[in-house]
Amino acid sequence: MNLEGLVAVTGKPGLYKLIGQNKSGFILESLDEQKSKTIVNMATAKLASLEDITVYGEDEDLKLKDIFEKMKAATKVPEAKADGKVLRAFFFEVAPDHDEARVYSSDIKKIVNWFHILKDLPLFSEAEKEEKLEEAKSEMKEKPKATKPKAPTAKSDKASSTKTAAVKKAGGKKNP
Repeated sequence: MNLEGLVAVTGKPGLYKLIGQNKSGFILESLDEQKSKTIVNMATAKLASLEDITVYGEDEDLKLKDIFEKMKAATKVPEAKADGKVLRAFFFEVAPDHDEARVYSSDIKKIVNWFHILKDLPLFSEAEKEEKLEEAKSEMKEKPKATKPKAPTAKSDKASSTKTAAVKKAGGKKNP
């Protein structure tokens, strides 16, 4: 699951994909059907990256990514508008170690709503960059390239030392 670049914005419903940044704020694209683009002011809005969000746990905090993975494996995920008791019972199935006193029903509703937004997107089933890099490295090891390293020549060594000396002379003195 790849949650990189996905953010939640305080005061705005839904999830957004971070497209870029300009001098006044962040450029975001909504993940709903409309794909509307908006600019959020850096001074007034707070962005929370889904990669960095954790849920209070009894012993240690639980990563949102891990909870989403368990929700993905669950047989039936309730709707976000379901009864609070139903959502709490479901959340105990996917995150049994969460701290019941500090994780509110509104937090569970938000997480379930985010899951329903993300479950149909290709990003949700996409592997993370680290996993992709490891796969690429293993493929590279299997097929080594036959290239010879270039030996340094005397000409290139002399040119680099001359250039370095010229930079030192010009940059160090001030005119009186």
